[in-house]
Amino acid sequence: MGKKIRKVAKLALASALAILLAALATGLVYRAYRQRQVEKLLAIDTPDGIDEAMFVKIDGADQWITIRGRHRNNPVVLMIHGGPGVTNEGFAANFLPWEKDFTVVQWDQPGAGRTFARAGRKLPADLTINSIATDGIAVAEFLKTHLHKDRLILLGWSWGSIVGIDMVQARPDLFAAYVGTGQFENVQAGESIVYARVLAAARAKGNTQAIKDLESIGPPPYRTQADLGTQRRWAMTLEGSPTPIAELIGVALFGPRSSLEDGWSFLSGVVASQNHFWGPMMDGEFAKVDLSADHTHFAIPIFVIQGVDDNMTPAELAHDYVEKISAPQKAYIPIEGAGHLAIISNSREFLKAMNERVRPLAAASL
Repeated sequence: MGKKIRKVAKLALASALAILLAALATGLVYRAYRQRQVEKLLAIDTPDGIDEAMFVKIDGADQWITIRGRHRNNPVVLMIHGGPGVTNEGFAANFLPWEKDFTVVQWDQPGAGRTFARAGRKLPADLTINSIATDGIAVAEFLKTHLHKDRLILLGWSWGSIVGIDMVQARPDLFAAYVGTGQFENVQAGESIVYARVLAAARAKGNTQAIKDLESIGPPPYRTQADLGTQRRWAMTLEGSPTPIAELIGVALFGPRSSLEDGWSFLSGVVASQNHFWGPMMDGEFAKVDLSADHTHFAIPIFVIQGVDDNMTPAELAHDYVEKISAPQKAYIPIEGAGHLAIISNSREFLKAMNERVRPLAAASL
């Protein structure tokens, strides 16, 4: 009887392994197909187009940037990605419509993507928001020379809105305008608003699992990153957006012009950067950010284009921040029905605001 059971177990194991390998093979074939399709979309065939990808030496370290656009004489948008550690590589196809009117630059910050991989998948122990902003300024200086531009547009998304605000306040001479989306103001105040809102939404929808999970972690300040993750997961789910984990895995697996090793570098960079900036007890530098305390005076135009239903960086705080700041020109531009991913989910409306409000300022400085 024992031999028969072992034989059945071996057959079951072999069958499960065969199914797993078949699924893996199917997944790899689908991945290759998707990447080929996106590669076709990414082709730039205009005579004065630009499609470059390179490592640039920044403060002695190699940092990855991509530069794409259909016309080299267009204004340049330097995008500061979110996270920390979440590069925009996986969203390359979403920014194709932008490339008609702008040259779009993506930069993998220290602790992110290919920059993180090049550094041996290690973070400098002394990495700070300010040091990332300083590197970002060096990237902007490189682009100004490389692309022959007097000034750039700086666009900060989520975490990138913190880094971006640091950059434009330190070196306004490099930028024609700043655009924020998923704009932070006071991180702890925002987390409290989001928690109450998400819990209320869960109760209104009768989502018992969401209610249970949210009540179990309690309101912020959170004790662990797992607590924050629970809130973020339900915030995005109830907003109708992909959960953070699903979004990250999708980017890692299907990012265009990337290998599986690049995907691993992306995911490991996200983990390392989150751990570094949130801190093991949620007492890291990220958790203490309050831009309204010391980032309110600007020498360039400031625009915030915000999803009204943002359940990660509340729209009311973003609006409040714009009200507090002084700048030669400023505007808060709400996008109704959009959340934290407004730049992706409502790209047409977002790009319309960019062309109407921001592009003329950059074009005037060319």
